[in-house]
Amino acid sequence: MDEVQRPDVVDPGLDETIKKITPELIEKTVNEVLTKECAARLKTYIETCVHCGLCADACHFCLSHDGDPSYSPVGKVKNTLWEILRRKGRVSPEFIKQAARIAYTECNACRRCSMYCPFGIDIAYLLMTVRRICSLMYVVPQYLQDTVNSHAATMNQMWVQTDEWIDTLMWQEEEAAMEVKQSRIPLEVEGAGFMYSVIGPEPKILAQLLGYFAQIMAVVNYNCRKNGEPELTWTMPATDGWDNSNMAMYSGDFETMGRVERLHWDTAMRLKVKRVVMGECGHAFRGAVYDGPKWVGWHHTPIPMVHAVDFYHEIISSGKIKIAKKYEKPITVQDPCNIVRGRGLGKKLRYIMEAACADFRDVEPRFEHNYCCGAGGDAVNCGPPWTRTRVRGNRVKAEQLEATRAEIVVTPCHNCHSGIEDIIKGYKLGMHVKFFSEILVEVMEIPEELKV
Repeated sequence: MDEVQRPDVVDPGLDETIKKITPELIEKTVNEVLTKECAARLKTYIETCVHCGLCADACHFCLSHDGDPSYSPVGKVKNTLWEILRRKGRVSPEFIKQAARIAYTECNACRRCSMYCPFGIDIAYLLMTVRRICSLMYVVPQYLQDTVNSHAATMNQMWVQTDEWIDTLMWQEEEAAMEVKQSRIPLEVEGAGFMYSVIGPEPKILAQLLGYFAQIMAVVNYNCRKNGEPELTWTMPATDGWDNSNMAMYSGDFETMGRVERLHWDTAMRLKVKRVVMGECGHAFRGAVYDGPKWVGWHHTPIPMVHAVDFYHEIISSGKIKIAKKYEKPITVQDPCNIVRGRGLGKKLRYIMEAACADFRDVEPRFEHNYCCGAGGDAVNCGPPWTRTRVRGNRVKAEQLEATRAEIVVTPCHNCHSGIEDIIKGYKLGMHVKFFSEILVEVMEIPEELKV
């Protein structure tokens, strides 16, 4: 491994766990992953890469560190996986610690670099392979491992117990009804049109988002009845399986990832819903639609899933929600990597922003070329010890946002929300961050019969 200088960061998940592993365990773990899980895909990528370095211009970490090659995607692979392969897994615990630091805290697995690679190599996959090796030896940032432990124990990322989940839904139903009459959060409705699926932080620290969705659906279904159209019936589960986030996917604990995703889809199938509408989160969409189903051996999800951006586009473009008065403050938007670069929802995201906002100011670059928020790929779940690393690694995002001169940034993704908040604070941009649902409840037309 090249000598790479980084500020010291204390993290027991890395510092203490390497004291418990041996060179023999490392070699055994590496060879099991490389021979039993990777096979041709890894071999193809490794042998195709010509070390050209064109991916460097794609990486916000590299750009934000003035082109330091050790932060480039190819540099990160060179200092981790290539060295592991060259030494056939015979590396030291200290090497594994440094490789974990690079793979977990200096890469967001955003896949922007793959767009710049002339061969389309999935460089994020290579660094995720490093994470997989580290995870099997529990060399994982402490905060991230705690989140994975929560998934394993409670099937959600925030240690939310079932009674707490139900109490929160009932509380938010009451809150929503004080804003819009007929607001409800239906539980355990078999055969509903869709199951609304959210992630752990919503009942834990952002419960108002559940109430906002209830208000939106009250207006949607009132307008459906008024226009003689079928209602968009929906439900939420009163059991585990409601959390569609999956931090284990990014930690490298694919076994826990598979358990979480299987329960999520089993819950949707138990309720016999027609589809799943997922809240504003990008990584959760990736876990539920792509990585999770593949790990449990499915070709595709057993029930169709749409992201919140897709759903909001549907209800706004169809007239089920009307805009009373557009949001007036200067506003811009963040493209979540996993639903824009990974799903192509950039145009639909702009449609709903322009429909709801009078002074929408787009970023440049945008769509699939937009920069990652710096928090995705579970970097944000590595916790406070690594916040400064993330913020320093995304100066280009701060410059991009500042250039819009907007006051508000909409982030239809929880990780983006946290990442952009940290960047705004770190670079003193004086902006505020909102989810799209927060904008929509402000600007939607509420029928007289539903006004409180």
